[in-house]
Amino acid sequence: MSTPFNYKHLYYFWVVAKEGGITRAADKLDMAVQTVSAQVRELERSLGYALLKPAGRGLALTDAGVAAMREADLIFQLGENLPARVRDAASSPTVRLAVGICDGLPKLVVRRILQPVVLEPTLRLLCHEGGLHDLLGDLALHRLDVVLSDRPAPASPNIKLYSHNLGSSTIGWYGTASVINAAAKNFPQSLGDVPLLLPTAHTAVRARLDQWFEQRGIQPRIVGEFADSALLKTFGASGMGVFPAAEWVHEDLLTHYAVQRMGPCEGVSEHFFAIGTEKKVQHPLVQRLLQPAL
Repeated sequence: MSTPFNYKHLYYFWVVAKEGGITRAADKLDMAVQTVSAQVRELERSLGYALLKPAGRGLALTDAGVAAMREADLIFQLGENLPARVRDAASSPTVRLAVGICDGLPKLVVRRILQPVVLEPTLRLLCHEGGLHDLLGDLALHRLDVVLSDRPAPASPNIKLYSHNLGSSTIGWYGTASVINAAAKNFPQSLGDVPLLLPTAHTAVRARLDQWFEQRGIQPRIVGEFADSALLKTFGASGMGVFPAAEWVHEDLLTHYAVQRMGPCEGVSEHFFAIGTEKKVQHPLVQRLLQPAL
């Protein structure tokens, strides 16, 4: 049975892999080449696999080494952040909230979801945008306190995740006055006669929109698809086409984008979730986010 590995050995391996050779790593660590080499061999012995192999005048990672390096990167990147985290915590009495935001989630909706916490006088809000899979990985590593998403967390054998339903919003069709006037008659069939802007398929609402068109026999003339909801609305506000948006932020849409509502997308709603690693949420600001119903 393999003995538990030593984190110091892992660190030496990490430096060797980043420097591309034991000699360069020894120079960086200000240690003897023989000492660094022995530490890496000890790590390989404890793990039971070779992590490095000769490559020209240097070294390259084996398949096992690639896996070890990936985990070492996570471990030591967290370690590098530790002094700054401790210093920030000691220097000012802030309440830190790190939020992961799925890239397809409407930004106006995100702002409204976070509204209950933004007036916290000691708040330090950190927002990270990305794909759901990557954000859940950061959540598992405790880099994030909560993830806001348009769908519940998928089942995972590695970590227990809890999806807290924040509510939902009906969808409406919006656009500039000129585009809407061109399709004012015979709505919603007239949507087949005007250019349309839609979210990409990575958003949960896109499948519902496609089904909505199919049920009504409408052949949409799609002229643009956007992964970023704010970009979609920006192009919609320029007159490029009609676009769908959550009616929950109707007033904000009219104010910020100078567009008009064409009509409802009946039967289609967008759902919002807060995903965490706790069934009973402990973070006081996340608790505050979960209190109001949309």
